[in-house]
Amino acid sequence: MPPIHDPVGELSDLPQELERWCVTAAHSGCARPESANHLQACLERAEAHGGWRWPAKPVVFLSDTHADAEGFLRSLVAAGLIRRGRAEPGGFSLTEFGQSATILIGGDCLDKGPSDLDMLDALGTLMAKGPDLRILAGNHDLRLRLAVAALHETPTALTEHLLVRMGRKIIPLLREVHDRYVCDADLADLPDEASCRARLHPGRDWAERFSVAAARHLNAAAVASEVEKLAKKAAQFDAELARAGLTSRMVLAAALKCREVFFTSGGDYAWFYESMDVVCQLGSLLFVHAGIDDSMCELLSEAGAAGINARYRAEQGAHPFAFYFGPLANLVRTKYRASDAALTQQGVAVLHGLGIHMVVQGHVNNQSGQRLLAKQGLLHLEGDVTLDRASRRLEGLSGIGAGATLIFPSGDVIGLSTDYPRAKHFAPERQFLPR
Repeated sequence: MPPIHDPVGELSDLPQELERWCVTAAHSGCARPESANHLQACLERAEAHGGWRWPAKPVVFLSDTHADAEGFLRSLVAAGLIRRGRAEPGGFSLTEFGQSATILIGGDCLDKGPSDLDMLDALGTLMAKGPDLRILAGNHDLRLRLAVAALHETPTALTEHLLVRMGRKIIPLLREVHDRYVCDADLADLPDEASCRARLHPGRDWAERFSVAAARHLNAAAVASEVEKLAKKAAQFDAELARAGLTSRMVLAAALKCREVFFTSGGDYAWFYESMDVVCQLGSLLFVHAGIDDSMCELLSEAGAAGINARYRAEQGAHPFAFYFGPLANLVRTKYRASDAALTQQGVAVLHGLGIHMVVQGHVNNQSGQRLLAKQGLLHLEGDVTLDRASRRLEGLSGIGAGATLIFPSGDVIGLSTDYPRAKHFAPERQFLPR
C-alpha cells in the first residue's frame, strides 16, 4: 500500500494490518457455501476467457461520499493520495502516489451528508490540483438533474411529479442553494405560495393521467407502484420542507436557480456534471455506480465505454421520465431486482468476451468495508463503505467514515475501511485455483 500522510493522527482507526480477503465470510457477502461456489465459478470463467488485464497504473475507487466533504478528504488521506496541511492551498496537496494514480469517484457525491456544496468544493479543489480524476454518475446525482429538467419544461403527466418524486433527498441541497444564491429579486419574480406549491406538486388528476401515459414505459405493476410511491413521497417532501425551514416559494426559487448553478456553462458547479461519465473500463474491470444489463453489455461491445458515455450525456436531458426508467439510467439505479433491466448469462458472456471480468461499483453501502460477491453470474466488488455521517448515524456507526478501494497493476486489490479492522487483500490470479 502507498504510505498514508496523516501527520495529526486523524485516521488512527485506519487498519494497519493486511489480511487475505476472506470471500466466504459474512462481511464479504458470501457466507453461504453456494455463494462462494458462485464466486469461484466467476473466477474460473475469467481464466477461461483470457485471464485478467490490470490497469496500467494504480486506481483508487472512492464512492458514495454523499455530501460529506470530511469523509471524502479522510478517504483521500487513507488511500495515500493527499497530505493535509493548513499551509497547503485548499488545505491539502497531492502526494507522489496521488500524482501517479487514477482517482475514480464512483457516483453519489450529493445528498444525505452535512453539505453538498462543501463536498463539491472539496472535489473541485482536488480536480484543480491536476490528478487523473474520473467522476461517474450516481442515482442521487441524476435525481437533481431530472428534477430540475422537469421543472423547466412544459408539465406533462410523466414529468409534473418528478420534483416531488426525486426531490425529498435534495431538499438540503436546495436549502444551501437558496442561502447562497437566491436573492430578493428571484423571489419577487415568483407567484404566491399556493401557486408555487401547485407548480411543485402534481395535479389532483395526475394519477389517472400518469397511469395512461406511463403504460408505454412500465408494466402495470410498476405503474401502480409509482402512483403509490408518489403519495408517500409527497407527504415526505412537505415534511422535509418544514424541517428545512423552507416555503414552496423558496424551494421553487432554489430549484430554478440550480439550472444556472449546475447546468449552465460557466455556472459555479457546472464542471461537476460536465465532467461526469457513467461507465469506465480499465483493463478487465468495469467501473459503474450500480450495475449493468444486457442491452448495455451489447452497447459496450459495439461502441465501447465512450459510446455509452456519449449516449448518457445526449439522452439524460430529454424525456426525463423515460430516461430514468430506461437502460442508461439503470446503470446508476439497478440492484438487480425483478423490476430492473436484466443482466442474464447472455450479457455476462458478452462482457467476458470483451475481457471484462469484474464490475466495481458503489450504490450498496456496507458496514464492514468492501464486499466481493457474484451477482447474476458476474463478479462484483461493492465499494460503498458508508462514509457520510448521516448514513452512519442512521446505521449506528460512530464518527466520520473513511475508506477506499485500491487496485494495482500487479493484480492486487486492497479494500480499506475504518469500519473493518484489517485491510482486505484480494488477488484473483493467485488467490483462487481452478477446480
